[in-house]
Amino acid sequence: MRPAREIIGALAKLPLCHLDQIAPGGTALIAAPHPDDESLGCGGFIAESCARGRPPVVVVMTDGTASHPTSPTYPADRLRALRERETCEALSVLGLSSERLYFMRLRDSGMPGAGAPADTAIAELRRLVGLYQCETILAPWIHDPHCDHETTQLMVRAAVKDLAVSLYSYPVWGWLLPPEQLLHERVVEGWRLDIAMHLKRKRRAIESHRSQYSDLINDDPNGFRLPPELLATFDRPYEAFIRTQP
Repeated sequence: MRPAREIIGALAKLPLCHLDQIAPGGTALIAAPHPDDESLGCGGFIAESCARGRPPVVVVMTDGTASHPTSPTYPADRLRALRERETCEALSVLGLSSERLYFMRLRDSGMPGAGAPADTAIAELRRLVGLYQCETILAPWIHDPHCDHETTQLMVRAAVKDLAVSLYSYPVWGWLLPPEQLLHERVVEGWRLDIAMHLKRKRRAIESHRSQYSDLINDDPNGFRLPPELLATFDRPYEAFIRTQP
């Protein structure tokens, strides 16, 4: 076990690379726990892939309705629709067609870890990997401190088990782990993707998720808002991808 400060420091020093070193061929599939994680963790990857004529597939696992659970003007169905529209807009900014976007609509902050619903989601992920002949899979880091991020990673591992694919993990909330927290991580291998030329578009994509950072929904005293310290971590000219064993 190593303290988080060492692991995060290692992430920030991974070798800089271009797209072909992470995804040398075929189509990439990005599993995002919530609407907005695709832009936060992989916005530059998506923009670069689209610019290279290799658009990825994005799968949003949950419905995103836990962000404002008591809003009277945005009950669950309306909030879900809003967050899906925001995701479509964000991906359009990055150059990706909504035809390559899939919503699983699992329960936000309550993704099933086992049982029939989990098996169905895993089977759908595996189907999409086969349908698009995906060779590279991006999933949230197992150490991201959110249950849905961890469950998404585990579902992806189950879905691609025994498949000839490369699996990489991307941190979102993991960048803000307490420095002294101990992690079961010995060696950190992977890449930092150079996204300098796409950074403005990534910022615009993140801004498309207005419900998550603005006063768009202002009638839920417990409503979620992306904190400035988290947003600041994604204002870097690179994205980190950790090589992961399925």
